[in-house]
Amino acid sequence: MTEASKIRRTHLERMAFVYVRQSGLAQVRHHRESTARQYGLAGDARRLGWEESRIAVIDDDLGISGRTASARAGYRELVGRVCVGEVGAIFGLEVSRLARSSADLQRLLEFCSVSDTLIIDSDGTYDLANFNDRLLLGLKGTMSEAELHLLAGRLHGAKQAAAARGDLRFPLPVGLVYDEARATVLDPDEEIQAAVRDVFAAFVMTGSAYGVVGAFAARRFPRRAYGGAWAGDIRWGRLTHNRVLGILTNPAYAGAYVFGRYRSRRSLTADGLIRTKLIRLPLPEWAVLIRDHHPGYISWETYLANRERLAAHCTHHGARPEREGPALCQGIVRCGSCGRGMSTTYPAGKPAYDCSRTRSDHTKTPGCRSVLAAMVDEVVVRRLLQVVVPAEIALALAAADEVADRHARSRRALELRVERVRYDAARAERAFQRCDPENRLVARSLEQRWETQLKELAEAERELACDTRKSPMPPREEIEALARDLPRLWAAPTTSAKDRKRLVRSLVADVTLMSEPAGPRLGIGIRWRSGAAEEMATLRWKSAAESRRTPAGVVEFVARLAPERTDAEIADALNAERRTTGTGRPFDVDAVRWVRFAHGIRSRPLLVPGELTVEQVATHLGVSPNVVYYWIGHGQLNVRRSPAGRLCVPFLPEVDRACRDRMASSRHLPTRTQNALQEI
Repeated sequence: MTEASKIRRTHLERMAFVYVRQSGLAQVRHHRESTARQYGLAGDARRLGWEESRIAVIDDDLGISGRTASARAGYRELVGRVCVGEVGAIFGLEVSRLARSSADLQRLLEFCSVSDTLIIDSDGTYDLANFNDRLLLGLKGTMSEAELHLLAGRLHGAKQAAAARGDLRFPLPVGLVYDEARATVLDPDEEIQAAVRDVFAAFVMTGSAYGVVGAFAARRFPRRAYGGAWAGDIRWGRLTHNRVLGILTNPAYAGAYVFGRYRSRRSLTADGLIRTKLIRLPLPEWAVLIRDHHPGYISWETYLANRERLAAHCTHHGARPEREGPALCQGIVRCGSCGRGMSTTYPAGKPAYDCSRTRSDHTKTPGCRSVLAAMVDEVVVRRLLQVVVPAEIALALAAADEVADRHARSRRALELRVERVRYDAARAERAFQRCDPENRLVARSLEQRWETQLKELAEAERELACDTRKSPMPPREEIEALARDLPRLWAAPTTSAKDRKRLVRSLVADVTLMSEPAGPRLGIGIRWRSGAAEEMATLRWKSAAESRRTPAGVVEFVARLAPERTDAEIADALNAERRTTGTGRPFDVDAVRWVRFAHGIRSRPLLVPGELTVEQVATHLGVSPNVVYYWIGHGQLNVRRSPAGRLCVPFLPEVDRACRDRMASSRHLPTRTQNALQEI
């Protein structure tokens, strides 16, 4: 079968797609002849019989590798068009342009076989319904994938050989540069060196990457630009959290040469696409590690300690670092009933240690309860201050020395900045002085640059002056005296909650709470860093309602005196016996009335003949007590108040008739009450 006979009318009536692809952006920029040849395949389609309107070019994948199909939108569009039967032929410079993966290519060839689509490249026309053509394309695809593997193997082999010797060059982080001999050295700019050293010093002091960001909140940090108009230049800006992590975890700052810290891994998505992502390898799996390869800012041991400290702050892997909250045992408290860690919650604004299983009815145990953090912290801190000896003085003095050292480093950074800006301003002035006065265009530009440098110099000098006026550290004798009194240091308002937590965690490994299912007893087990363990018991604090509740003896006393005495007389009797309310205050009339109301204590009035209580009048008339109180309030019914404060109503027969007449003429009383009165 000839090449022309394979192209039938059914193919010419459908679309001819020219697929254009280059593997990288460098090939697109520099290998333009290959791109032009691929675009020229549209002319081959016209010569083979396709009309101009039925020829389309897909060039969405220029600069994208053909190793996978997940990142190639043009390839996915081409496959979709083939599946719906719109494609008569696919033109490509060679079959490897379609896919470097045998799996992706074989899938496309299978679709072309079902939809009767031709593959046309520089070597000929292939009909996938023909076994020989399909076999040939399959072999070419396999050879293309093997070729890619061999090329990649040669390139990676050369890179690994150079890396094993420490000769492979790649972009260095800020603070490190290559000298004339292509050796790695510290950046000669002292301001950049000081900024990088202060990052590691701030991490030692704060213990966290976010703490370093806070220490540089008012300072600038250098960054080397890659690509664009500022390629290779140092730009100063804000220090971000990601940059701090990159600096702390980069072994180049420890003087080590490392190659192979990352590895690409392919994964399959739910929709069948193959995706590639980079994963960070653990240190034992690094391909090349040459220690003391070049000067560094920190030692290798410090670098490993920084990695461990950062890992201890990563909560995604189970770490529980100290936080700023008031709960001192946060993150180290475990439930003694189920054995799981207890989380810290803030009900009503007060911290509490809560077992997570208390919110899961099907898994919680009877001892899984919530405990106020202040109750546990009080016991732990009291025991901690008992066992800590004055040997902590050295630690306090070391911390004070580090604060002074940090202040000196910050001032040194400002001095270096002033020195650099002063040099830039002097250079701008010299450039302006050397300019020809007649060349006004250049003179104006140089003058503006000089003014800008002078403004930056004034700002830098102002910051240095403000830093110089800061209050100095307290005398060393004062620090020693404060360190000897650890309880006072603990309770000092300048001691933050995070500092207290660090002290607790330096000595206490964890705290286990063993709570009774319904009782007030709470067991607190402390496991010290030394391996020793001890258990203490305490009682749960009373709730707010229980702590303000009136004592039972007071309630009984009020119930005994209520029938014979007034509220004022009962209050005097309670105060005479030195009894107090639930909040500890002396009794008054309002407090006695509240006790009677809360406990249902009613005083029994001493009625004279012909008198009734308000309730008795309401029952006799068949109305609500509110009606009687309304008559009393509006002067329609006379009353007498007993010594105990109860209302007594003189209820003679004429008063009874007056009340019933008032009820009969009222428009507010229910109809059934008026009907009952008419019957009477």
